[in-house]
Amino acid sequence: MSNVKRLDINYKTDELFEDFRNFGNEDLYLVDELRGEMIDASSDSPFYGIYVGDRLGARMALYRKGEVEETYFPDFDDYNVLWKLEVLRDFQDRGYGKALLDFAKEQGLPIKVIARNQSKPFFIKHGFTDLEAVNRDGHDVLVWKP
Repeated sequence: MSNVKRLDINYKTDELFEDFRNFGNEDLYLVDELRGEMIDASSDSPFYGIYVGDRLGARMALYRKGEVEETYFPDFDDYNVLWKLEVLRDFQDRGYGKALLDFAKEQGLPIKVIARNQSKPFFIKHGFTDLEAVNRDGHDVLVWKP
C-alpha cells in the first residue's frame, strides 16, 4: 500500500517538513531534531516518511536507543525509540500511521514511544502496552515487544 522511505538529512527535507509546520501539531514539528541531525551529518537519517504523490503526507523519527531512555524501558539492552509520528490531516484515516508503525516493527527490536496529543489509543490499538508512566513533559510512555 504505502512505501516508507528514509528521508535524507538536508535542506530539501526541511522544505518537505514545511507542511507539518504549517498544518501539523506544534508538539510534533521535528524542527530541532532535523537541524541537530543536519549539524551531525555523520549519522544516518532517523527520519522516515510516506509520500502521497509528491507531497510528504506522514513522517516519524526512529532512533536506536539512547541513554536517556533507560529510565522508561529498562528491560531491554537494545531497542528503538519511535519519535513524533505524524500524519497530515488531509491524509489521516488512510493507513499511513499504521504503515509507519509496521515499518518500525519490522526492524525486529522492541519499541518505546511517547504518546503525544491523545495518540495513546492509536498505539494501544496497534499492540503497544501502556507502562502507566509519563515522561518529564507529562506524556504517556508505551512499549511494543516483538
